[in-house]
Amino acid sequence: MKIAILTFQGFNEIDSLVAYRMLHWLQKPDWEITVCCPEDEVTSMGGLTIRAQSMLEEASDADAVMIGSGSMTRQIVEEAAIMKRIRLDPARQVIAAQCSGTLMAAKLGLLGGVPACTDSATKEWVQEAGVEVLNQPLVAHGNVATAGGCLGSAYLTGWVIAMLDGMETASRALHYFAPVGEKDGFLARARQNITPYLPEGARAKVS
Repeated sequence: MKIAILTFQGFNEIDSLVAYRMLHWLQKPDWEITVCCPEDEVTSMGGLTIRAQSMLEEASDADAVMIGSGSMTRQIVEEAAIMKRIRLDPARQVIAAQCSGTLMAAKLGLLGGVPACTDSATKEWVQEAGVEVLNQPLVAHGNVATAGGCLGSAYLTGWVIAMLDGMETASRALHYFAPVGEKDGFLARARQNITPYLPEGARAKVS
């Protein structure tokens, strides 16, 4: 199982690193999780520089792809040289976009005209791309999910895990990372946000 977390210059640390840590915490020996970038190194909006573990072209072979957000997304989606390197297929891949990653998903033609979620700062850009923006943290249509708000990354990652391995596995991760003293309430809310957007097989695995 290959999971690529698309991470660009000016990336939001929460989007890429929360997903990376939650996915790795599961310790699935057959899951290959990589930070996937356009260059060998990318620097976050807060000045954190990290090295790429895979290149954008490799995302086309991934089973799941998470598109992170960042301060430079609006400029990046106008760069044809970068965008043409990203070839994703919702028919065979699980695809999740966070905040301004929703704008990238729209520009890549992945949303199919359905409503999506994004953050308040990106809302206008996504609407300009012809996509209706919902006032909720997460929505999914088939194999494509979008989330809005930085801390919505936990829900989005939970949805990806549930799509790949069922809601029971997602619940274990979400419960572990939830704040102490709020774990049951956090997990209940996460389930409310995630389970409506899962196929029956994934829902059936809820513990």
